[in-house]
Amino acid sequence: MSTDAGHEARYRAIAADLAAKIRSGHYAPGEALPPQRELSASYGVTLMTLRQALRELSDERLIVQRPGKGTFVAPPHLAYQLDSLRSLVDDLRKQGHDVRTAVAGRAVRRAPAQVAAELRLRPGDSALRLERVREFDGRPAVHQVSWVRRPVADRIRDRDFTAVSLYTALADAGMTVARASEVVRPGLLDPAAARHLREPQGSPVLVSTRITHTLDGTPVVSDHATILGSMMEIRTERAATGLSLTWGATS
Repeated sequence: MSTDAGHEARYRAIAADLAAKIRSGHYAPGEALPPQRELSASYGVTLMTLRQALRELSDERLIVQRPGKGTFVAPPHLAYQLDSLRSLVDDLRKQGHDVRTAVAGRAVRRAPAQVAAELRLRPGDSALRLERVREFDGRPAVHQVSWVRRPVADRIRDRDFTAVSLYTALADAGMTVARASEVVRPGLLDPAAARHLREPQGSPVLVSTRITHTLDGTPVVSDHATILGSMMEIRTERAATGLSLTWGATS
């Protein structure tokens, strides 16, 4: 075996061993790995070889390296599925995650111009503004502002949205949703969402805009969600028929 091949085999073997320990729970999510010098000594390799192994784990999103603090097991990622018409919480709970919702505000307000256009409201029309924070593994992961068209908004505004999803509340009020259009693009954390998500302003995030329609095509909900990329990832399944994704350039 050549020197280069032997070196590659060593760091890949270390990466595989550490990955197995992470996946088995030997190193728990959020836990710090031993210092690099300690790990390199335990595996009998140089720091350079160990760091290549850690780079493999980082590429697989199994670890997070924090300069000056150490190397930590990455938290489990939430998967935001694009192939279903369910509420965010219903989608994540179906995957077995414990997701908690905190209601940060609810009020009937004059809809901003962008929301009014999305819901096809007249200038000056009001809608229910519902603001929620989704927590996963004890950490806030999503800041979501939903605007709900009246008059259905008046029938659901007093529901307990810490326990009931918006889609469930709409169904209970006799409203049937048929489809939703959604755009997810990269963005930077704005000051308002940063306060709720307890992350620095300007941190990279995913920004989702979803417009939900009733059977007759009327837009009934305008959702704007700010999603921490460090906490969630987007997954979908592709097939010859079924889900279709359209890719477009961000403006």
